Amino acid sequence: MIPNVLSIAGSDPSGGAGIQADLKATSANGAFAMAAITALTAQNTQGVSGVHLVPPAFVRDQINAVFDDIRVDAVKVGMIANADIAQAVVDALADRDVPIILDPVMIAKGGASLLDPDAIAVLRDALLPVATILTPNLPEAAQLLNMPVAHARDEMADQGRKLCALGVDAVLMKGGHLPDADSPDCLVTPNNITWFEGARTATRNTHGTGCTLSSALAAQLAKTGDVHAAVAAAKSYVSHAIAHADQLAVGSGHGPTHHFAELYRASKEPLS
Repeated sequence: MIPNVLSIAGSDPSGGAGIQADLKATSANGAFAMAAITALTAQNTQGVSGVHLVPPAFVRDQINAVFDDIRVDAVKVGMIANADIAQAVVDALADRDVPIILDPVMIAKGGASLLDPDAIAVLRDALLPVATILTPNLPEAAQLLNMPVAHARDEMADQGRKLCALGVDAVLMKGGHLPDADSPDCLVTPNNITWFEGARTATRNTHGTGCTLSSALAAQLAKTGDVHAAVAAAKSYVSHAIAHADQLAVGSGHGPTHHFAELYRASKEPLS
């Protein structure tokens, strides 16, 4: 049975991040993609120029409408923008027996803030404890913990343990900001640490990688129910999407990853 995955996040009209990336990544990883919008943004590959928030009650209504009618096998939570929307998401997901992937979207690739300071406490104290997996990059992890950004693997693992102690089942620390030749990720659970190695691709087209990874992870977790297998599959997918990002010609800034690189390749093969 094809799993159903609900993404709760903001919209990116340029198609590289947010809900648009979530829908693409979820679909590419073999799940039916659904969406509840928290915010509209005016952005492109060069940055964010405006944000229009959806009323919190309507965010909650969107989520409830999906759950009232459709079997939901996993939820991905991305941009929540402010404390009221964050609380509405918490309320709508309360007592839902479903894996929740929480991507703490705080800063856009171009540097614009996507999360109000007062929302960080709600995310950390109310949303994080109901999540199955938290997927922060290193600056996001540091901001959640009010610590300096990790610059080495041991610091990265230590911050993952500290975040795990806040109540989430597992933390996937993304190592793309490490000053290393490679790009390792670290999965931290209360009793274990697992490293997922990965080559670093030389490209500026990495817009929406966090959205893409967390959505792929939600789809894979819905399919397998195995956290380690889901992380491995999601990381492999994102690495492939980044490696083929330069095949796209989208904008003049940080372009998107190639969510459907494998599908595009297959479509060029001659029919047998």
